[in-house]
Amino acid sequence: MDVAAKITSKGQVTIPHAVRHALGIEVGDEVVFRVEGNRAVLARTPELLTLAGVLKVPAAKRNVAWDDVIRTTRMARATKPR
Repeated sequence: MDVAAKITSKGQVTIPHAVRHALGIEVGDEVVFRVEGNRAVLARTPELLTLAGVLKVPAAKRNVAWDDVIRTTRMARATKPR
């Protein structure tokens, strides 16, 4: 399906009804724009659970105790200049 839309002076575009309907996008939903070569692909934002396993975790960071994660985060925040 190809549907045209114009970009406003603010860089905004209205997603045509036919596209929203085809993707199941409703008011308040979030979408993701992905650039593939010279194209922009619009998709519904995946549910949090569907993202599990998408992000790669370096081997050195796997199986780290949650307490260690919290401690490291707190130390990083404490040393961050404000």
